[in-house]
Amino acid sequence: MSPFHSMTHATVYIVITVLIFLIAATRKSPFNIAGSFVQEIFTNRKYLLHFAALITILFFNKVEMWVEKKIDIKTDFTKSIYGIEGNFVSAIQHFFHNDTLTLVSSYFYVVIFPAVMITSIALYTYQKNYKLFYAICYALMFNYMIAIPFYLFFPVNEVWSFHPNVKLLILDVFPTFEQDYRPLSGLDNCFPSLHTSISVSMAVIAVKSRSTFWKIFVPCSSAFIIFTIFYLGIHWLSDMCAGVVLGVVAARVGLRIAEGRLVLGEQALLKRLKNNEL
Repeated sequence: MSPFHSMTHATVYIVITVLIFLIAATRKSPFNIAGSFVQEIFTNRKYLLHFAALITILFFNKVEMWVEKKIDIKTDFTKSIYGIEGNFVSAIQHFFHNDTLTLVSSYFYVVIFPAVMITSIALYTYQKNYKLFYAICYALMFNYMIAIPFYLFFPVNEVWSFHPNVKLLILDVFPTFEQDYRPLSGLDNCFPSLHTSISVSMAVIAVKSRSTFWKIFVPCSSAFIIFTIFYLGIHWLSDMCAGVVLGVVAARVGLRIAEGRLVLGEQALLKRLKNNEL
């Protein structure tokens, strides 16, 4: 019996996982955390603008796929990537192949990946750690800004669709994956791997979190998600390498911008207070 029957089931798993993560990271009721998020939305204009921008950027894959169909690019670099890498992904998949590992890997790829992003936003909001919240917003924007042009002009197909000895193992536990999940990401949106880059960005930012659990768990989950992209037969080694570089750079840029914005905000506040005193 497959644990994933549809994206509805996956969404339920994501919600449950987020709740577990929040309890583990804060030892507080998720309802209190949700309350702090709602409060920020309605009382903090800067927070609301960043959150709205964050939600918008997550739909850019859909926009890219629409644009790609309109411009009808015929180039395909998959064969070149295969010529360089050969059977690397195939060797990993066949060496580690195990039904339990397939289930766990699929859960990390479909559920843990988005759950980490959602939990990070909720956690940093609850902790009033605006620097890390803003850093996530900027890092995700940077990830997509760099990745989208590659998806448009440097199309590379997923490994399983090209390599004769690689199987899309996620279908063993999520039979409708191609119908339900594929609309979120094109088959040739492979280089760089956003699963890798975003996971790495989340890990770099999480290291600066106030939660010991989150500092340890997110980097570990990031490392395992990188393994899953090979094991499940989705990404090439080059996709991962580019994703790691992009993820680190995006996180550092996000942290730098967030830190600068907060400093400017503090300076503006001090200036207003000084003027009022005068």
